[in-house]
Amino acid sequence: LKFQTRLISSSQKCFASTLAGKHLMCISQLSNAELEGLIDHSIAIKTAWKTKPDAARAKRPILGQTMSMIFQKRSTRTRVSTETGMFLLGGHGLMLGPQDIQLGVNESMRDTAIVLSRFNDIILARVFAHKDVEELSTYSTVPVINALSDKYHPLQALADIMTLKEHFGDLKGKTLSWVGDGNNVLHDLMIASIKSGMHVKVATPPAYRPDADIMATAFALAVANGVSLTVTADPREAVSGSHVVVTDTWVSMGQEEEAKKRKLDFTGYQVNKDLFGLTAKDAVFLHCLPRKPEEVSDEIFYSNNSLVFPEAENRQWTVMAVTLELLGKKWTNN
Repeated sequence: LKFQTRLISSSQKCFASTLAGKHLMCISQLSNAELEGLIDHSIAIKTAWKTKPDAARAKRPILGQTMSMIFQKRSTRTRVSTETGMFLLGGHGLMLGPQDIQLGVNESMRDTAIVLSRFNDIILARVFAHKDVEELSTYSTVPVINALSDKYHPLQALADIMTLKEHFGDLKGKTLSWVGDGNNVLHDLMIASIKSGMHVKVATPPAYRPDADIMATAFALAVANGVSLTVTADPREAVSGSHVVVTDTWVSMGQEEEAKKRKLDFTGYQVNKDLFGLTAKDAVFLHCLPRKPEEVSDEIFYSNNSLVFPEAENRQWTVMAVTLELLGKKWTNN
């Protein structure tokens, strides 16, 4: 907390948000300054609640404002972090699961977006297809937050970068390695890492590469930010000398029928003592959860190198910062 307090006191000027009234669909839409500002804003909110909780509780910057929380897919961290975060900010989050509304079934996405915009100040949506959250944002007259789609997971990337910044301080020149599926989590984390000045190394089986359009954007951003981006099929090459190792589930929701094949295809991709031993001395491990033992051994997952539980907690502080900024507000520690 001493480091966090010092960091925030030197970066209050970053909090003048340019995101008011906008949607958050992916990390690529953020400028480097906007990304850094969101991370610093998140740390400021966390610092306030950790150091002066009574004062933080009294602020209630979005008192009387509401959020529709649309969940096509179940979640622990997304639901709890968002609903808790809205309460701490003085607002109200309304959980809308598949049994609560007829999203895209008996009522179109367009009509749902228009109706919810008349009830709520902001909408958060965790969906299967990215086109669904895009359609919501097209017709909504209030900000929409992509809380996960099959293409992107911006809130997870923000929590990951926040966790790394708390741990390392300046991230420029650090190397982040991904070992596993080239999925939605990687898409946004890769972009966020590059925008934060980190080198990125990605190891996936050839059939599980990130989407080609995402890779094209990532390579262009790597050049613009003066960092390297490496893609390989060899996990050992990817983690060698790295400061951060990240993995995720090999079988996402909706891919259960592919589980047996995927586990076979990812043979040799478990993050274990042998693989992690190739990293830099001060390396850390991240996983967005839920986690399965075939992805990472207990020895690494529960080690002192693991930041998975601070990472999970930071989902709350980052969604609070995003919500405030899209609503045109900021947290002040005055």
